Amino acid sequence: MSLNRREMLRLGAAGAGGLLISSAASSVSLPMGILAAPRVPLAPPPPAPLTAPTAPGGINPLLFQKAKAALDSRPWIRNRDSIGIVDFAKASNEARFHVVHLPSGQVETYPVAHGRGSDPDHSGFVERFSNDFGSHATSNGAYTTAETYNGKYGLSMKVRGLDWTNNHAESRAIVIHNAWYAEDEMIAIHGKLGRSEGCFAFSKANQWKVMSRLADGRLIYADKLA
Repeated sequence: MSLNRREMLRLGAAGAGGLLISSAASSVSLPMGILAAPRVPLAPPPPAPLTAPTAPGGINPLLFQKAKAALDSRPWIRNRDSIGIVDFAKASNEARFHVVHLPSGQVETYPVAHGRGSDPDHSGFVERFSNDFGSHATSNGAYTTAETYNGKYGLSMKVRGLDWTNNHAESRAIVIHNAWYAEDEMIAIHGKLGRSEGCFAFSKANQWKVMSRLADGRLIYADKLA
């Protein structure tokens, strides 16, 4: 079969058009989203480990935390090197009055008597606190030490209650003093100390140590945590 010149030109133009279409189709770029790798969501960072509150040796960490907060919230307290922390969750036959030297973390701990109104059955444990006049009970909360005086038990030290739970301390004559019923032999004989009328009562030797370290308006924090 022979083709004339016009047919050859027509077929050549059609072939060239097909090549152009094929070339144009091959040069079309695909959308980036089709070729890109799918995004993997980042895993959330692991939660920070919980750190338990710490405290100098022998002190309930939560009680220490509360005592330190009581001090930190009262910047007007001038002498801040040592504080007293009383753990009335312990029985009276245990050393429970902690004197803490904060810069070094050194702790000295002594037995201390509580009020008879806080322990009517004389179990050796504080069962309740009271700030009421005539209650003869121990009060919880923050105190500062005040002036010394000579009274029924010799040299004693006044304290001032700073919270609504103990703000009658001074007018109730709540003080630091020594007493015969707070001497160490009471524990050996009776298994517990005697009871005060709400005061912090120590053996004579321990009273001097506590007063010398906590004098001049230093903080005492007393409480019983569940």
